Amino acid sequence: MSLIEAIILGIIQGLTEFLPVSSSGHIELGAYLLNIHTSDNLLFTIIVHAATALSTIVIFRKDILEIIKDLFKFQWNESTQFAAKIALSMIPVGVIGVLFEDKIEALFAGNVTFVAFMLLITGFLLTVTYYTSDGTKKVTFGRAIIIGLAQSIAILPGISRSGTTIATSLYLGVEKSRATRFSFLMVLPPILGAALLKTIDFIKAPEVAADSISGITLLAGFIAAFVSGLLACQWMIKIVRQGKLIYFAVYCIIVAIVVLSVVYF
Repeated sequence: MSLIEAIILGIIQGLTEFLPVSSSGHIELGAYLLNIHTSDNLLFTIIVHAATALSTIVIFRKDILEIIKDLFKFQWNESTQFAAKIALSMIPVGVIGVLFEDKIEALFAGNVTFVAFMLLITGFLLTVTYYTSDGTKKVTFGRAIIIGLAQSIAILPGISRSGTTIATSLYLGVEKSRATRFSFLMVLPPILGAALLKTIDFIKAPEVAADSISGITLLAGFIAAFVSGLLACQWMIKIVRQGKLIYFAVYCIIVAIVVLSVVYF
């Protein structure tokens, strides 16, 4: 992987991790266009996921610090309940990830046709939000598990994690700012968990996972993913509040049609 390719993939990862267009799907498409096998370069995957996780922590640092501080009060307060809802939302994606790990990984093998069809589904989910009325509800434990189930579907490349979880929250009548906050914070543990598992794999076989990638290239990918992630996260918060997810629905559908046209025609 060259320096330029690392920067391009880092930017794609950072932008699409938060924008509702599927980071996994766009990484697959980017790797296909650049003729890069990202699944063979485990260390780079770890680095860019760590970068986007860090950008989430930076944007929501006040919320995270407040939650951590309140947790140590050992009281059933608002922060404790919020943390419990986050933990509850993680159960579906954790179960599916453990039970179907091999089958899921098989989907990340340059199958751009599958990605295109999943982008069409993402586009449909985002389109429906355009016709939902503004909600006023909070994220309850029941809604948290439903949003968690939606997140588990977003394991598939082409299904947007942020798009699916935010759209589901809006369908359930959750107020926009609460939906965005919960959706972004709920994906942080899975991202960190996936990075941890990949790190373990790397430690087991560093000579295979590193694929001879240089430190400068890794750093470039990290910075690109972190900076673009910061921008995308802030942008996405504004987009949800303004109710402009429909634009990304159109984008997903157009990309899917272009990909399918290239593959079949």
